[in-house]
Amino acid sequence: MGITNAEGKDDAISPMKILEAARVQIRRFGESKTNIVDIARALGTSHTTIYRHFKSKADVFDALVLSTMTHEQLLVSAYCNDDSPAAIRLTEFVAALNHFKVRRYAEDPELFTLYKRVVTERPDIVISYTHRMTGLIQQIIQQGINSGEFKIENAEIAASVVRDAVTIFVHPALVAEAARAGLNMERPLQHVMKTLIIAFNKGLTY
Repeated sequence: MGITNAEGKDDAISPMKILEAARVQIRRFGESKTNIVDIARALGTSHTTIYRHFKSKADVFDALVLSTMTHEQLLVSAYCNDDSPAAIRLTEFVAALNHFKVRRYAEDPELFTLYKRVVTERPDIVISYTHRMTGLIQQIIQQGINSGEFKIENAEIAASVVRDAVTIFVHPALVAEAARAGLNMERPLQHVMKTLIIAFNKGLTY
């Protein structure tokens, strides 16, 4: 009976619970001092339970970063679905992403450091994330074209231009460098977006 209860408890430990326990451990001890045994101990289980869901510590850490990326995507996807002018929504999209990452750097430094490392070391994850986010930007631009606000022939190319132009405001390594230097990037962000939007309003042919 005792074994059955233990097995039932372990079965109730979901990937989501494992990731939340991992977040707590990383916040307390840092990435380098967190391992599978620590996470299992925090959940009152054994490391074998963790391995049912994740192949390794690196797999857990990658899942944490993917979870953050999904959260970011949900955060900014709201700007694709309202009636405000596309220019306003596009600027707010980039600003929201920048503000989210600046807050994470200041308020959740250990997890931000993990995020920054994985982004640097896992181009496959970054490519997928970038593709999704660029797609959201393209949606807003296409809506601006459809309404006559933007005079652009190719929304896909325009979206890639926006993506490349705002990388300095959203890449975690660059966000961290600006924060360490004490730079407020709000005005530069607004200037870049204003320049892009003026071009989109006047008309661009690629």
